[in-house]
Amino acid sequence: MYLVVFDCDGTLVDSQHTIIHGLEVGFEAVGLPMPDRHTALSIVGLSLEPAFLHLVGEENAHLVPTMCDAYRTSKIARREGGFDHDPLYPGTREVLDALSAREDVLLGIATGKHSRGVAHMVEVHDLHGKFITVQTADKAPSKPHPGMLMQAMSETGAQPERTVMIGDTSFDMEMARNARVHAIGVSWGYHVPRELERAGARRVIDAFPQLLPALDEVLGWKKEIA
Repeated sequence: MYLVVFDCDGTLVDSQHTIIHGLEVGFEAVGLPMPDRHTALSIVGLSLEPAFLHLVGEENAHLVPTMCDAYRTSKIARREGGFDHDPLYPGTREVLDALSAREDVLLGIATGKHSRGVAHMVEVHDLHGKFITVQTADKAPSKPHPGMLMQAMSETGAQPERTVMIGDTSFDMEMARNARVHAIGVSWGYHVPRELERAGARRVIDAFPQLLPALDEVLGWKKEIA
């Protein structure tokens, strides 16, 4: 059995606008200036507390709990108000359908989102039943710690050599390396391909239709079937 694990933000869904809004609310709550867009989005993939700490520095660590509370409160209110419907990237659904149709493949999620955020994504895009294992910021240590992937493999019985992490940031690739699983990067998210490759990506793809051939190459599906 193979386990294919996906990151969410910047990999499955384009959430940059809602993330930026949440960060702005967090910075406004403590009276600090919002960093530029590139810097702000560079932390996508981390859990919320480490992300804010990375942006404000250790000297402002005492402000992080207030910033996180403001971010979470804003996100919950926007979802309840019918906002924050982050779109799937082109080709996402078709690839998920193709993979979930295989009897030898299980799908999972490993994300810096809270479980509430993943549930919202699944509901909005009708992805019910696609993901056998879901690892979130409230259940495991932040990336690049390998905990999410270790828990996903434990839950599914998958072996590291048959597990692959799909993500858009170096944090995803480093987590995969720390868990000793394969890693495939996507170029449409928040870290550039050279960062993904330096962090351990075996391949970096530029569009979702390229994922199935990349998985064949990395996991050796065709060779095994032959």
